[in-house]
Formats: sequence, structure tokens, C-alpha cells
Amino acid sequence: MNETENKNAIEILNRIMELELAGVVRYTHYSLMVYGYNRIPIVSWLKGNADESLAHAYKAGEFVTMLGGHPSLKIGPLLETEKHDIGDILRESLDQERSTLEVYYELLKVSEGTSVALEEYAREMILLEEMHLDEVNKMLRKPGDLEPFNE
Repeated sequence: MNETENKNAIEILNRIMELELAGVVRYTHYSLMVYGYNRIPIVSWLKGNADESLAHAYKAGEFVTMLGGHPSLKIGPLLETEKHDIGDILRESLDQERSTLEVYYELLKVSEGTSVALEEYAREMILLEEMHLDEVNKMLRKPGDLEPFNE
């Protein structure tokens, strides 16, 4: 990687850190706002997502320092919609995951052909994010619906 590519990669990795840390906050908040009969499995799933987001943020930070950068202390955008219906939470989660996925694709574009490590990392994270998006999409479907959920 040349100096410009390295700088771009660090900026993108810091944005990933910020978005993933926002995911930690969001999923933790959501887990506290679930009520009703299905609370226990949903809270467990949300807490698992918070843990996963923290691991993703940490991994991005490790790449920042590997490239000689300084990990961001910022947190991505947080929006309190005051909507705590499970469907609302899942739709907000879908938006958050899509935003993060876009940034992983940016990292892939910058790293392709310049850094095998970053390229493989970006591909791995894109796979995980796309699988997570699919999981949330399936949760938003009505039983028996085969077509993907579209807002």
C-alpha cells in the first residue's frame, strides 16, 4: 500500500470502528427495551449482536494500529426514535447493518490488489454482515413469506 492508500484505509477502518461501536450502544439499548412473552430469546439475540459489534470494532481498531494509525474515540450516529416495537427495532437494525456493510465495501475497494490482509478482512466482514442482514430480513417476514422483506 502506498501512503495515500494507507491513509484512506485507516480513515475507513476508523469509520467502521465508529459504526460498530454505535451498534454496541444500539443493541444494548434495544435489549433493555424488549417486553412481552418472547423477551428472553430476543434479548439474548440482541445482546449477542452487541457483543459481536464490539468484537468487530476491536478488530477494525487492530487494523488501524497495524497500519500505523490512531483508533478513533468517536461513536457513529445514534438516533433515539422512541420506537421499541420489535419490528421497529429490527428495521432500525437493518438500516444500521446496511450502513456498516457499505463501509466494508469501501474498504474492500481500497484494499483490493494492495493488501491481502485487509482485502481478506473486508471480504470476511462483508460475508458476516450480509448473513446478518439476511437473518434480520427473515425475522421481518411473516411466516410463509418467501420473498425478502422490502421497506
